[in-house]
Amino acid sequence: MLIGEVARRSGVSARMLRHYESLGLVRPSGRTRSGYREYSGEDVRRVFHIESLRAVGLSLREIGRALDDPGFTPADLVDDLIRRTRERIAAETELLIRLDRVHATDPAGWEDVVQVLAVLRALGSPSAGARQRAALAPVDEVPVEALVEAALDERDPVVAGALRWALARSDDSAALLAVGLGSPVPEVRERAVRSLAELPGDEAVVLLRDALAHPDAVVRGRAALTLGARGEAAAIPVLVDMIVAGSNDTDAADALSVLAGDDTAADRIASLLVGRIGDGTTGQPARGRLTQALAGIPGATASRALTDLVGDADRAVALTAAYLLRLRGDG
Repeated sequence: MLIGEVARRSGVSARMLRHYESLGLVRPSGRTRSGYREYSGEDVRRVFHIESLRAVGLSLREIGRALDDPGFTPADLVDDLIRRTRERIAAETELLIRLDRVHATDPAGWEDVVQVLAVLRALGSPSAGARQRAALAPVDEVPVEALVEAALDERDPVVAGALRWALARSDDSAALLAVGLGSPVPEVRERAVRSLAELPGDEAVVLLRDALAHPDAVVRGRAALTLGARGEAAAIPVLVDMIVAGSNDTDAADALSVLAGDDTAADRIASLLVGRIGDGTTGQPARGRLTQALAGIPGATASRALTDLVGDADRAVALTAAYLLRLRGDG
């Protein structure tokens, strides 16, 4: 089979076939009487082998070794190829993300593109100062996706505060931050809910309400404290749980006192606190914290509960109840 026929059947150009021959990858088995290269069926199969190995990313040098070394084992070479491919995909993915973020800012000219790229580089800088300056850049120069990614990764508390401030000025960050609540990394989930807590608008409130049922107690607690400060009654059960657990219990008690703004809410909160005090599974320290939380709850239900607790078998609870009653003018 002449080189032209091989090229037609294999899809490899005659020029490339000659290049393979010059490298010793393919050696036509014979010549015609006129001196033309003549490829055997085995030669053609070798060409197909070469193309198959090129398709998975092997260099021509690696292909020559793979085809000609009888003792060659491909495992190490394939492992290296996998590593290089992953590195290339990661680099290209990073480039694509960067290009998408530049595009999202709708740059009017190349100066805008350069400015956005500079901000993106600064957000990933090892310097906390550079990251903070990037966070404080004008909103239209910082893609919101980049801000969210930086906020979820940031460990420096000062820079993290600047990033949350920037996100509060940006549009469409709430849904992106909500994705962070599903992270397998606890620190990322905490950063996500802290950022959501500082966002204005109804969308953030809805997401924080959903977070009240999150399996992570830290996420639930941060959402409850934020919603409690905004007068959201849905936070009440989680705030009571926080007092029982001793997790930010003072802040939780303060939030409950804010929510107890009318008789109905005050009676509901007091009943929940009393119910947990009387729960046989609640330990002594938690009963003490729940009793102290009644101090900030107005109304008759809380007063009756404190009166009953004066006779509690736990002396610390009884003394706390008596003291609180005197403060309320009920004792």
